[in-house]
Amino acid sequence: MIARDLAEPYPHVNTDDLAVDAVRLVAEHNLAALLVLDPDGTPYAVVPGSQLVRQLVPEYVMEDPLLAAVIDDRHADTLTEDLAGKTVAQWIPGRSFKPAFVGPEAGVLQIAALMARTHVPLVAVIDRDDDGRRLVGVVSAASLMRHLLDVGGGA
Repeated sequence: MIARDLAEPYPHVNTDDLAVDAVRLVAEHNLAALLVLDPDGTPYAVVPGSQLVRQLVPEYVMEDPLLAAVIDDRHADTLTEDLAGKTVAQWIPGRSFKPAFVGPEAGVLQIAALMARTHVPLVAVIDRDDDGRRLVGVVSAASLMRHLLDVGGGA
C-alpha cells in the first residue's frame, strides 16, 4: 500500500491563521497534534497537543508547580488571553517538531521509518503539480499501526 491510499483527511491551520482558531481546531476535533502548513501548502510544523498546552501555561507556574495547586479554575480563563491577535506562526513553540512529509507514492515502510526517526505522530502526504503543493491527507501513527496489524495478521 502507498501513502495516497493510507492518507486520511486531517484538519490543519496555516501559519497566518489566528492562534485562537488553532486551539479551537485542536479542541473541537480532539486532535493529538496540530498540523500547520505555510501559505504555499508545505508542512511547516507538527505540534503535539501537550506542547500547545505548555504554551498556555505561564512560565511562573511551570517553574513553581505548587502555584498550580493554589490557582483555581476562575483564573484559568486568563490562560488564553496571550493568544489575542497572534498568528499561529507567532504562537507555536520554537521547539515544535519538524513536519514529516512524503509524496503520494511513498511506501508503508518509508512512512514508518520517517515517523520513527522524526518522533512525529503524523506524516503529511503532499502532492506536487503545476499549481504547487496540495495536502492529500495525513498518515497517523494509529492508522499506520492498524494497517501493519492487518497486513501482519495480528490480533
